[in-house]
Amino acid sequence: MARLYGFLFLAQIVLAVFALISCLSAEDGEIRALPRIAWVLIILFFPLVGSIAWFVAGREPTARRSGTLWPMGNGFSEQERPRPVAPDDDPAFLSSLAERTRREDQERLRRWEEDLRRREEQLRRQEDERDRPEV
Repeated sequence: MARLYGFLFLAQIVLAVFALISCLSAEDGEIRALPRIAWVLIILFFPLVGSIAWFVAGREPTARRSGTLWPMGNGFSEQERPRPVAPDDDPAFLSSLAERTRREDQERLRRWEEDLRRREEQLRRQEDERDRPEV
Protein backbone atom coordinates (compact mmCIF):
# COMPACT_ATOMS: atom_id res chain seq x y z
CA MET A 1 0.00 0.00 0.00
CA ALA A 2 2.90 2.36 0.75
CA ARG A 3 4.26 1.76 -2.75
CA LEU A 4 0.94 2.78 -4.27
CA TYR A 5 0.92 6.02 -2.28
CA GLY A 6 4.51 6.67 -3.29
CA PHE A 7 3.68 6.09 -6.93
CA LEU A 8 0.63 8.39 -6.76
CA PHE A 9 2.69 11.09 -5.03
CA LEU A 10 5.36 10.83 -7.73
CA ALA A 11 2.71 10.95 -10.49
CA GLN A 12 1.21 14.08 -8.89
CA ILE A 13 4.64 15.77 -8.78
CA VAL A 14 5.42 14.85 -12.41
CA LEU A 15 2.00 16.15 -13.53
CA ALA A 16 2.57 19.40 -11.60
CA VAL A 17 6.02 19.87 -13.19
CA PHE A 18 4.62 19.32 -16.69
CA ALA A 19 1.75 21.72 -16.00
CA LEU A 20 4.13 24.34 -14.64
CA ILE A 21 6.45 24.07 -17.64
CA SER A 22 3.48 24.21 -20.00
CA CYS A 23 2.07 27.27 -18.23
CA LEU A 24 5.38 29.13 -18.18
CA SER A 25 6.18 28.38 -21.82
CA ALA A 26 2.71 29.23 -23.17
CA GLU A 27 2.41 32.47 -25.10
CA ASP A 28 0.05 35.14 -23.80
CA GLY A 29 -2.61 34.38 -26.41
CA GLU A 30 -2.72 30.71 -25.41
CA ILE A 31 -3.66 31.27 -21.75
CA ARG A 32 -7.38 31.35 -20.93
CA ALA A 33 -9.54 32.29 -17.94
CA LEU A 34 -6.86 33.67 -15.56
CA PRO A 35 -3.54 35.49 -15.81
CA ARG A 36 -0.37 33.44 -15.97
CA ILE A 37 0.70 34.26 -12.40
CA ALA A 38 -2.64 33.01 -11.07
CA TRP A 39 -2.22 29.70 -12.93
CA VAL A 40 1.33 29.31 -11.61
CA LEU A 41 0.16 29.88 -8.02
CA ILE A 42 -2.77 27.45 -8.42
CA ILE A 43 -0.44 24.77 -9.82
CA LEU A 44 2.08 25.30 -7.01
CA PHE A 45 -0.38 25.40 -4.10
CA PHE A 46 -2.78 22.71 -5.38
CA PRO A 47 -0.58 20.44 -7.53
CA LEU A 48 -3.10 17.77 -8.51
CA VAL A 49 -6.21 19.91 -8.93
CA GLY A 50 -4.29 22.90 -10.29
CA SER A 51 -2.46 20.79 -12.90
CA ILE A 52 -5.64 19.17 -14.12
CA ALA A 53 -7.41 22.55 -14.17
CA TRP A 54 -4.54 24.02 -16.23
CA PHE A 55 -4.69 21.30 -18.85
CA VAL A 56 -8.52 21.38 -19.01
CA ALA A 57 -9.35 25.09 -18.73
CA GLY A 58 -6.17 27.14 -18.66
CA ARG A 59 -4.59 26.66 -22.04
CA GLU A 60 -5.88 26.70 -25.56
CA PRO A 61 -6.74 23.30 -27.02
CA THR A 62 -3.89 21.82 -29.08
CA ALA A 63 -5.93 21.99 -32.31
CA ARG A 64 -5.79 25.79 -32.24
CA ARG A 65 -2.20 26.09 -31.07
CA SER A 66 0.72 26.82 -33.37
CA GLY A 67 1.78 23.18 -33.40
CA THR A 68 4.91 23.47 -31.27
CA LEU A 69 5.21 22.56 -27.62
CA TRP A 70 8.18 24.86 -27.06
CA PRO A 71 7.86 28.20 -28.83
CA MET A 72 11.00 29.38 -30.56
CA GLY A 73 10.45 32.99 -29.57
CA ASN A 74 11.48 34.52 -32.91
CA GLY A 75 8.04 35.87 -33.81
CA PHE A 76 7.32 33.44 -36.65
CA SER A 77 4.71 30.71 -36.57
CA GLU A 78 5.81 27.28 -37.72
CA GLN A 79 4.44 27.86 -41.24
CA GLU A 80 5.98 31.34 -41.60
CA ARG A 81 9.41 30.43 -40.25
CA PRO A 82 12.09 30.95 -42.90
CA ARG A 83 13.63 27.69 -44.00
CA PRO A 84 17.20 27.32 -45.20
CA VAL A 85 17.55 26.94 -48.94
CA ALA A 86 19.26 23.80 -50.13
CA PRO A 87 22.41 24.50 -52.18
CA ASP A 88 20.97 22.81 -55.25
CA ASP A 89 17.98 25.20 -55.11
CA ASP A 90 20.09 28.36 -54.97
CA PRO A 91 20.85 29.73 -58.48
CA ALA A 92 23.71 31.90 -57.21
CA PHE A 93 25.42 28.89 -55.65
CA LEU A 94 24.93 26.82 -58.80
CA SER A 95 26.40 29.53 -61.03
CA SER A 96 29.37 29.99 -58.66
CA LEU A 97 29.89 26.23 -58.69
CA ALA A 98 29.83 26.16 -62.50
CA GLU A 99 32.27 29.11 -62.64
CA ARG A 100 34.63 27.46 -60.16
CA THR A 101 34.51 24.18 -62.08
CA ARG A 102 35.22 26.01 -65.35
CA ARG A 103 38.22 27.83 -63.82
CA GLU A 104 39.58 24.60 -62.34
CA ASP A 105 39.21 22.84 -65.70
CA GLN A 106 41.02 25.67 -67.49
CA GLU A 107 43.85 25.61 -64.94
CA ARG A 108 44.16 21.82 -65.24
CA LEU A 109 44.23 22.07 -69.04
CA ARG A 110 46.92 24.80 -68.90
CA ARG A 111 49.10 22.64 -66.63
CA TRP A 112 48.67 19.62 -68.89
CA GLU A 113 49.66 21.66 -71.95
CA GLU A 114 52.74 23.02 -70.14
CA ASP A 115 53.69 19.50 -69.07
CA LEU A 116 53.19 18.23 -72.62
CA ARG A 117 55.39 21.03 -74.05
CA ARG A 118 58.07 20.33 -71.45
CA ARG A 119 58.07 16.60 -72.26
CA GLU A 120 58.14 17.24 -76.02
CA GLU A 121 61.10 19.60 -75.54
CA GLN A 122 62.85 16.96 -73.45
CA LEU A 123 62.29 14.31 -76.11
CA ARG A 124 63.59 16.64 -78.85
CA ARG A 125 66.75 17.29 -76.83
CA GLN A 126 67.28 13.57 -76.28
CA GLU A 127 66.78 12.86 -79.98
CA ASP A 128 69.18 15.66 -80.93
CA GLU A 129 71.80 14.26 -78.58
CA ARG A 130 71.43 10.80 -80.09
CA ASP A 131 71.53 12.07 -83.67
CA ARG A 132 74.70 14.14 -83.20
CA PRO A 133 77.83 12.46 -84.40
CA GLU A 134 80.32 11.66 -81.75
CA VAL A 135 83.59 13.42 -82.13
